[in-house]
Order: sequence, then structure tokens, then C-alpha cells
Amino acid sequence: MLRAVAAVPRTPYFTSVLRKMSSSTSPACPKFVSVEGSDIHRINKPDGFRFSLVSYNILAQTYVKSSLFPHSPSSCLRWKPRSSAILEVLKNLGADFFCLQEVDEFDSYYKGSMLELGYSSIYIKRTGKKHDGCGLFYKHDRAEMVLEEKIEYNDLVKSIQDGNSSNDDEHSNVQTDKQKDVAPTNEDRGDPNDPCVRLKRHCVGILAAFKLKDPFCHVVIVANTHIYWDPEWADVKLAQAKYLLSRLAQFKKLVSDRYECIPEVIVAGDFNSTPGDMVYKYLISGNPSSELMSDSLEEPPIPLCSVYASTRGEPPFTNYTPGFTGTLDYILFCPSDCIKPVAFLELPDPNAADIVGGLPNFSHPSDHLPIGAQFEIIKE
Repeated sequence: MLRAVAAVPRTPYFTSVLRKMSSSTSPACPKFVSVEGSDIHRINKPDGFRFSLVSYNILAQTYVKSSLFPHSPSSCLRWKPRSSAILEVLKNLGADFFCLQEVDEFDSYYKGSMLELGYSSIYIKRTGKKHDGCGLFYKHDRAEMVLEEKIEYNDLVKSIQDGNSSNDDEHSNVQTDKQKDVAPTNEDRGDPNDPCVRLKRHCVGILAAFKLKDPFCHVVIVANTHIYWDPEWADVKLAQAKYLLSRLAQFKKLVSDRYECIPEVIVAGDFNSTPGDMVYKYLISGNPSSELMSDSLEEPPIPLCSVYASTRGEPPFTNYTPGFTGTLDYILFCPSDCIKPVAFLELPDPNAADIVGGLPNFSHPSDHLPIGAQFEIIKE
């Protein structure tokens, strides 16, 4: 299990670096590197159709407050420069699919801005009083969306109220121990001992099926999600992960029946879970090669592998702040003879000058880093 990396506090030297960045540094643009370690432009001619996918928690502006990010220069937290920097990062990456989390200002900014770059989009806003959601953007000259479903994890509450225990028992691990300590926050979460209240976290996700515009019109399912954040509520995270894969299995069957195919499956998002914890173990426990399989977790309905874990190992961090530094974001895929990851998006070194001190900053407009993969699909 990877442990959180301690963030380095700001120093006079670091402050001077930030001042220079404010006038001279554009957002960092990571590169895709082949799994063999060479530049993707130098690898051999592909055997099949290749496409790229990036997952990125872009940090909703509604959560950007100087009090929450005292380590960040105030000028890089403002909406106009930060939104422009995020768009520049996405443009430079140029992925065929973007799975974005914490997207607010969708209708007023991201939808139109990404359309100008050649991307169509699907969006689901979080329920309740939340202002952000998940957005799935895709190049319409590379893929055609044929089916979509949206996930509201609050539906888990309905399954309890209806007494429905047949839906993979998503809520079986929800803890109601009255002695359980719950970390105090500004979020009004209600009575933590009531499972219906406990599961109502207003988190969402998207499932979408695409016909790739390759010679064989392969069908690929892409799922994008953002799981609940609180480490003290790991049972809620696990319930959401189970519900996601249950819905994904049903969606895959629907796509298979309707389009008479066996679709490839990719799942991406911010799972707010570190490598080795029970959500991570559950997500990959259906993979026979996993060393993290646990008898305490039933096998999920769809076996998944992590792109990074199966190629270079999970990165030491995807979220970097003085309060927490660790890996929370993943791109997972269902292994098959038809799909394989051939490249991944490089992440910066923990000691890189544009990382030290914590994010966001002038080089990185979010407290998360984008992760990505290039996949190759081969005709059977």
C-alpha cells in the first residue's frame, strides 16, 4: 500500500519561485509515455485503433477559497485565470475522452469552450445544494455516443427504504455503530447512525457507450464518477463503488444485447480512496492477477485492472496539498484480448519545483493532477 507523501511547506525560496511563475509560467503539460518507456511518437506502427482518455478532478470553483488553500497564490485561485489554465491543459492534452470531476460552470463555460475544441459532452450535476458534477467530453470526429445513463448514488437510499436486498447488497456494509466517531466538518450530514441519511451524499456518475470511428466500429463503455470524500465514511464509499459496478454490469449487458457486441469497458474518476484500501481492493478484486484480493470482499460483477498499477505502478500521488498528499484518482479497464494500454500520462516528481508547496499553483490549476492512458483496440 502506498502511503501519503508529506507535502513540503512553503519557504522564502518557494515563494520567490511562485512570483516568477506568475509572470512566466504557463500550465504544465504532461506527456504520454509508452509502457515500454519510450516516447509514444517513436513506438512502432500500431496493430489496431488507438485512442486516449484522461481523468481529471479540475477543482470546482465553488470550493476555491483562500482559507482552504492558504498555500496557493491568491491570483491563481481566481476564476478567470484558473478556468483559462484548465482549458489550456485540456487543449494541450488533446485526449479523445475527458472524464472530468468537480465541474461547475458547465453550461456557462466548459460546454461551449470544449465544443469549440471539437468535443461533445454529457454532464450530470450533483443533487442537493451542490453546484458541481461529472462531465464526460469526447471528440465527435473520433467517437459517436450511442447510449448513456446517469448515476445518482442517492438511489441507494431508495433501495433501503424499499427493502430491496437483491441489488448486490450495496448497502450491506453501511455502519450504524452509535459509538463510531465522525470527523466534524462544515457539511450538514444529518444523523450518521441512520443508514438512509448516511447514504445520502449527493454523489453522481455517468455511463456512456461509444462507437469508435475505426474501421470495425468497436463499442467502448466509458464510466466517469466521483466517490464520496470522507475517510471516516469508508463504508459509504464502498457502497457507492458496489453500486457503480452493479449499474455498470447492467449497462454492459444492455449495450451487448442492443448492439450485438462485447463492449470494452473503461472506468475513470476520483474515488477518494488510496491504493490498498477496501474500495480499491473491491474494484480490482475481480482481476485474477491481483495480489490484493481479499476474502472479506466479494468479487465485483466486472473484473477491472488499474492502468497505472498494471504498467508502471500506481503513482505516489494524484492529489497534492499540505494537508494531504496521495493517490485518489484511477483509470481502470476490463482486461480482454482486444484492448490493452500502450501508454500512460506521466506525473511529476514529488520534488519538482512546480509541485513543491502544494497545489493549485500557476503550473497546476487544480489540487489534483490529470491522469491518462492511451489504449489500443485490436480486431478479434
